[in-house]
Amino acid sequence: MVVYTSVDQVFSEPIFRHCEQAAGLSVRGLFDTEETKSTGVLNRLIAEADNPQADVFWSGDPVRPFVLIDRGLVEPYRSPAARDLPPGFRADDGAWTGFAARARVLLVNHELVPDDATPRSIRDLADPRWKGKVAIASPLFGTTTMHVAALFSAWGEDRAKAFLDQLRANDVRVASSNGEVKRLVAAGEVAVGLTDTDDANEALGAGAPVRVVYPDQGGIGTLVMPTVAVLIKGAPHPDAGKKLIDCLLSAEVERRMAESGAHMPLRAGVSVPAGVRPVSSLEPMAIDYQAVAQTMERIQPWLREWVGL
Repeated sequence: MVVYTSVDQVFSEPIFRHCEQAAGLSVRGLFDTEETKSTGVLNRLIAEADNPQADVFWSGDPVRPFVLIDRGLVEPYRSPAARDLPPGFRADDGAWTGFAARARVLLVNHELVPDDATPRSIRDLADPRWKGKVAIASPLFGTTTMHVAALFSAWGEDRAKAFLDQLRANDVRVASSNGEVKRLVAAGEVAVGLTDTDDANEALGAGAPVRVVYPDQGGIGTLVMPTVAVLIKGAPHPDAGKKLIDCLLSAEVERRMAESGAHMPLRAGVSVPAGVRPVSSLEPMAIDYQAVAQTMERIQPWLREWVGL
């Protein structure tokens, strides 16, 4: 069976090998590049709508599956493995199911920024004191697109556009990827970067001089992003696709994702390594993932202008 995924290959491929053994499957994965995260395989799924080649889409974020759902390209599947996952992270009809979450965090170089000056909010990145000292990944791709769309949904269009214009006026550095943001902060080329918890965890594990801030606790909250599995409508191997989804949603896979990529299990009782915070310990941004997905598509033309395309 075939699975398209925007989850980093270094994390997803070992999971496929585990599911091959655990569920008796033969799994072939097709992976996104870092620079076109989530958009490459998503566009391919849309292009193949009349002749599906994939059985499952495993998305690295919870909004892009709605692009497929809205186009009628997803077959609802209520997996028995989803029963102990929180209701807010899965659809009642089985159209999508989330697990193994990441969060959007501030990565701060502690050699450049003392603790008492550490930014605590996304809004702080537009403060003139950080002029030329902040990096974000391109908002045209990956989780940065989702984060921007979430801000549009939470703040409204005028306030969100004003914030991004303030970032640009503050000489924000637009990097090619979240991984590049991590490198820039770790190397001291910028003081602060907006990235994901898996990239932040890599920097900590490598001994980089960084600290991690979960932003806007006590405010709008931190954006939490479960990965999501969906069954493709008209899948060539639907039964095998369902077995793979059952495996992906298991507690064992959440445990493995926590250990390999600092993903936060959504279900209770899953052991995690030191440094991985459970979702229950955070104040998450109140988010309607479907609304964010719709906003994400709508603002793409404006974002292309913002980055100068």
